[in-house]
Amino acid sequence: MAGLPALVTSRPRIGVTTYWQPASWGVWDGPAAIVPAAYIRAVDDAGGTPLLLPPVGGDAGVLSLLDGLLVIGGSDVDPSYYGAAPHPRTVSQPDRDDHDLALTRAAVAAGMPLFAICRGAQILNVALGGTLHQHLPDIDQDAERYRPAPGVFGSVDFTTTPGSIARQLLGKHASSPCYHHQGLDVVADGLRVTARAADGTVEAVEFEPPSGAGWALGVQFHPEENGQDRRLFGGFVDAAGTHAQHRASRGRRAS
Repeated sequence: MAGLPALVTSRPRIGVTTYWQPASWGVWDGPAAIVPAAYIRAVDDAGGTPLLLPPVGGDAGVLSLLDGLLVIGGSDVDPSYYGAAPHPRTVSQPDRDDHDLALTRAAVAAGMPLFAICRGAQILNVALGGTLHQHLPDIDQDAERYRPAPGVFGSVDFTTTPGSIARQLLGKHASSPCYHHQGLDVVADGLRVTARAADGTVEAVEFEPPSGAGWALGVQFHPEENGQDRRLFGGFVDAAGTHAQHRASRGRRAS
């Protein structure tokens, strides 16, 4: 239409999963799909365009419109998905679990860049057949430091594995805000641990090199909360941009 600017974007399109819970806006309150602003700012800072993916009214086919998938934190994964009975401290949202598991499996199958944070890392592990510790303080009382008080982030120091995405982007040692009471137990086939805290808690997982499944990183900590360090988001958005270019090249060859 004359007079309207052309809609041209070179920014990778990043799908972002959402919470589904009560919220308020203006004079209203009710169920809503929400995302903490820290995730949105982190994607934007890294050069990506965030597109929200609520767990209602969508399906894995939406990935055909995206260049990367960010699976964010939130409630615990329902233990029925990995064959366990619920712990008294486990609080889950099965509808959201179904959605996030489906998107994660589809992204893995498509070789789409995938960044999975906190609950997202647990979703990635469960999606591929792994299991979770439902309450880390049962194993190590000092694990309370990972979630020191409601709404208060802890801090975790960790060491990365040579040859990993985590090592490439963060170096040998790094630290990050964290907030969790669960963690990875049995790591799924096809994933390898690429960062651990000093107490052995799994802090990052990635695809095994022979898997050929593409760029994927799951982290137990919360890098979006560190606005001074966007290295992980930068690596993710760069991978999404490369994925978009390869897909465009395949489309041109097919035509």
